[in-house]
This record gives sequence, C-alpha cells and structure tokens, in this order.
Amino acid sequence: MAGIPHDHYEPKSGAEQWLHRRLPIVGLLYDTLMIPTPKNLNWMWIWGIVLTFCLALQIITGIVLVMHYTPNTEMAFASIEHIMRNVNGGHMIRYLHMNGASLFFVAVYLHIFRGLYYGSYKEPREVTWIIGILIYVLMMGTAFMGYVLPWGQMSFWGATVITGLFGAIPLIGEPIQTLLLGGPAVDNATLNRFFSLHYLLPFVIAALVVVHIWAFHTTGNNNPTGVEVRRGSKAEAEKDTVPFWPYYVIKDLFALVLILAVFFAIVGFMPNYLGHPDNYIEANPLATPAHIVPEWYFLPFYAILRAFTADVWVVIIAETITGGIVDAKFFGVLAMFGAIAVMALTPWLDTSPVRSGRYRPKFKIFFWLLVADFIFLMWLGAMPAEEPYASLSLIGSAYWFAYFLVILPLLGVFEKPLPQPETIEADFEAHYGKSDAAAGSAAQTPAE
Repeated sequence: MAGIPHDHYEPKSGAEQWLHRRLPIVGLLYDTLMIPTPKNLNWMWIWGIVLTFCLALQIITGIVLVMHYTPNTEMAFASIEHIMRNVNGGHMIRYLHMNGASLFFVAVYLHIFRGLYYGSYKEPREVTWIIGILIYVLMMGTAFMGYVLPWGQMSFWGATVITGLFGAIPLIGEPIQTLLLGGPAVDNATLNRFFSLHYLLPFVIAALVVVHIWAFHTTGNNNPTGVEVRRGSKAEAEKDTVPFWPYYVIKDLFALVLILAVFFAIVGFMPNYLGHPDNYIEANPLATPAHIVPEWYFLPFYAILRAFTADVWVVIIAETITGGIVDAKFFGVLAMFGAIAVMALTPWLDTSPVRSGRYRPKFKIFFWLLVADFIFLMWLGAMPAEEPYASLSLIGSAYWFAYFLVILPLLGVFEKPLPQPETIEADFEAHYGKSDAAAGSAAQTPAE
C-alpha cells in the first residue's frame, strides 16, 4: 500500500503463502488494520465506524423488509402494516431501518462538518472529499426514494412536490420528470421505479465507500493539527503514528457502543418521534396535507429551495437576463443543488495555506456561524412557506453561499493564522506528555 512507510503483511505458513500468491486478501486486510494512523486523532474521528455500521444495518434490515413488502399502490400501505403486525420481529426491523436512516444522517453531517473544520478536503485529499460528497448525494436520493415506499400521505405528496422540481428545468425537465415518474403523475410506475432504485443504490454506496477508504488510506488520515505524517523513513513515521489496530479500533468500538445505547433507546421507546403523523394515513391523491415537509435531514436544503421566490431581486435579475428561462422555481432548484455543489468545490474555494481550523481564529467564527446557519435552515425548512420564515430562509441561504463563495476565498488572503506544531509528535506531547517509551529513550541517550 502506498503512502506512509510501515510493515506489510508477510505470509508465514505454507497455506498463507499459497493463498497470498493467488488472492492477497489477508494481506489487504492486514494492511488496512495495521495502517499507521496519526496518534493525535480526537473523538470527532469516530464517525467513520458509525457510518459503516449504519450502511450495514440499512442493507441487512432492508433485505429483510423487501421479503415482505409489495411495491404496488393498492397494497404497499397494507404490506407495511402486515410487516408491523404479523411478521415476527417486523416492527423492530422496520423501526431499526427507519431510525437507522436518521442515525446515518446525524453521523454523515458530523463527519462532513468535521472535515470542513479540520481541512480534510485540502491537497492531497481532494478526490477523497469529492467521493464523500458523491456518497452523501446518493444517500439523499436513496433516503428520498425509501420515504416514498410506505405510500402514506406524506410519502405521496413529498414525491409529487420533489419530482415536480425536475419539470422546472428548461427544455429537458418534463422528459426527465416523465421518465422518473413512469407517466404523467405519481402512480404505480413511480412506486416501482423508486423501490428498484432504493434497493440498488445502497450497494452502489457500499462500492463508493470502499473507494473512499482506499483513497484516504493512500493519502493517509488527516488529523486535528493538519500537519502531515513524516514520511522520510519508517522510524520517523512511527513517531507520529500508531497502528489502527488495536488503538483506534478499540476506541471506535467503544464510541459505537455508547452511540448505539442511545440509538436503541430511541428505537425501543420513541421510534416514531422523528416521523410525520400524516404518513400513517394511506396516500390519497384527492386530499392534500395542510403542510408538506420532507424528513428532517432534507430540511436545510428544502428551506433553500423555498427561499428564492419570484419577488427576490436575484431571481428577478436572473429571469430578466435569461428572458424568463430561469424562473423562481428553476432558480430554487439550482440553489438547492448548488448548496451541495459548493461543498464539493471547497478544496478549491479555500485559499488558506493552513489546513486545520484550530489555527485559524477568524475562520473559527465564520465556521461556527455556518453550523448555526445549518441548524437554523433546518428549523426554517419545517416551518410554513410564509413570512417571516420566507425572509429568514433567504438570509440563511445567503450566508450558506457567502461562506463558501466569498468568506473562504477572502480568509485565505486576509487571515493571520496561529503558529502550528512542527510535527504530530510535538502536538501529541503538548497535550498528553511524552510516552514512557519516548521518555525512556531520551533518558538513555546521554549514557549511550
């Protein structure tokens, strides 16, 4: 494996040598588990194992649910009730799947914001970052399609509203919308398409996760200082790192146990807390819910979508320049997808030579404002599309784009960063003191 110098797997027995020459799977696992990892990683580096667990949980519970689900508009809702009432353990499997999606997004948002704070997107990890954002987009698509499958009121009308956005795209919008729906409106063909894609996409995500892990194992982990591991020799690298096994595996498993204790408490005692009551009513195309809202993890981008109405000056300018091609609805769609696209472009928008936000005092202020803005947009997305929420959504959306497109590029020019440690070892010793081995080695040096 390329990257940090370290010991590689050496087969010892004849059986190991025979297998290694034909399929070096043991060597791959060894190099993955024993890869040198910066020894100063904090608790914000636990979300990788949580995300891996969530993906496995969603795939396993999803396969079981599929055995009992009927993707037909006449029977979908009843099949969900059948799972809940008649299948052995069906209610628990469904609640694990439902709430597993929420845990998945909690973990991925913390994972993304950790990357933004510590500069995990900077050279040489741009490809790793892009793959991560792509996984996030596929997660959103998978979750949206899964939300449609119970065929409740919010499922049906959520699908109607969101798929209607594609119709706003000039020239090609209506054909795309028809292809996605399988007809002129949300119906049985739509449900079949969403069911098929919802089942397929998690395996695509799993494949991308493997590529994501491969990418950061090639470049090495980032760490809270943003200082790279020394790669001149194996001895130097060992001063900055510890093997992933057992140090971080045990730490990650401990964190996972704590998180799962909370997760199973929610599944056991309040499984429907994050759901919407209207989705426990069978879909009725003739009765529109009073307030259509998506799942909580879509709310920030839903707020951005709704923020750009026909009376917003930037929409008026865009509509005038394009001769009406870009109307308010299309502008909202562009803004929603653009809010994700600017995250993907962060490696090139952040002009600061310093990687970690720990040493960027002005950056910290704007970053925490971004976190607060994200939570604010999440709340606004759940509110009715009326004043004062519309104006507040516009303010929140403006800051989101300003952070990535204006603030990050300018901070790299005007901000004066704090001094950084020369090595990861220096940072580790500043926080935890010298290890016994290092102190013993230093004490023996004069005698030698």
